[in-house]
Amino acid sequence: MEFVLIAIAILLVGLVLGVSLLVGRGRRTTRLDDDATAGTTLTRPRPPSPTTEAPPRPSGSTASGLGTTAEPDAVSPEAPPDVVLPPAEPEPELVFETPPPSAGRMTRLRSRLARSQSNLGRGLLTVLARERLTEDDWEEVEETLLAADVGVAATQQIVDRLRTQSMVLATASGPELRQLLVRELTTVLGPDLDRRLGVDRHDGLPGIVLVVGVNGAGKTTTVGKIARVLVGDGKSVVLGAADTFRAAAADQLETWGERVGVLTVRGREGADPASVGFEAARTGVEGEVDTVVVDTAGRLHTKGGLMDELGKIKRVVEKVAPVTEVLLVLDATTGQNGVVQARVFTEAVTVTGVVLTKLDGTAKGGIVVSVQRELGIPVKLVGLGEGADDLAPFEPEAFAEALVGGAD
Repeated sequence: MEFVLIAIAILLVGLVLGVSLLVGRGRRTTRLDDDATAGTTLTRPRPPSPTTEAPPRPSGSTASGLGTTAEPDAVSPEAPPDVVLPPAEPEPELVFETPPPSAGRMTRLRSRLARSQSNLGRGLLTVLARERLTEDDWEEVEETLLAADVGVAATQQIVDRLRTQSMVLATASGPELRQLLVRELTTVLGPDLDRRLGVDRHDGLPGIVLVVGVNGAGKTTTVGKIARVLVGDGKSVVLGAADTFRAAAADQLETWGERVGVLTVRGREGADPASVGFEAARTGVEGEVDTVVVDTAGRLHTKGGLMDELGKIKRVVEKVAPVTEVLLVLDATTGQNGVVQARVFTEAVTVTGVVLTKLDGTAKGGIVVSVQRELGIPVKLVGLGEGADDLAPFEPEAFAEALVGGAD
């Protein structure tokens, strides 16, 4: 009998440790286990806030809803007095970060972008500073712009406008010439386009943002950075890890969410992405949050069946709340291939904005112009580095300054 009691005590310890590891202090994750026979099971841990201690749970229950179990500090009443259950090891406290607000990010990061784009600015200013511009000089200007992926139509517009001001160019000083070029580049960057993000609550519902893009564009990382931008602006956020086909995607997104203290809804690997998106939206509605951001699979744009899945996710999510923003993440280093990707994605879902990543290591910043002019979709966010706060709202004039910057 004594051995039986000891075995029961050890079993209770194992259950306690297992539950504490799954839930964890500070973990903010809703896990979905899709099972055709058992239905959908939700795990909804409610962690303490970063500044307050969690209230004690009622005896015999867990925050995860996994069933009845003993509390970590409880001792089985049937255990003999000489059997003491060891206490569970405490979970490490999560360090919550307070991200900076989005206002002014582009200006703060401009010097970094200027360093990577200096070849474009230096090349243009070198040619335009010549006393008499020949046809060969104008061809050099065109080649410089095309090499930066500005695009044929925009390049022709810039060159035509500069040609009409050729007399001014001949007499302009270095700073004047630079400002003239910044002004012309700002014009083709579409300063009047609506770049507001549809992330605000409306009609009692959260803003729903779908983030789409191909593998390798930095999509999941961008979703995490978007969460930081929103939290920095004082918004409450729920993340949906609907990229269920890539094993590390949900873990990666969960980590981003934990850093800023937002809830992440995830499913097991290979689960239906639409179901995860649906549950994320429903969780956001029930929690009355400001914004729900759903990360979709980084599907190859050449596979029509996978593109159809995007449309399905959008339709399923909108059974809960309207999708207010669809952001397409493009890798700036892919150049004009990014425009091809964008066309395919716009056929699957109505893309409302573009996020350009990896602009810190390329002189291809003109892709902003190409995407906007050829697709009529505004660039709303740009990624200027690997840092957590290197995602910035796109500001045309600040971007033009960066394109020409460093070549004074």
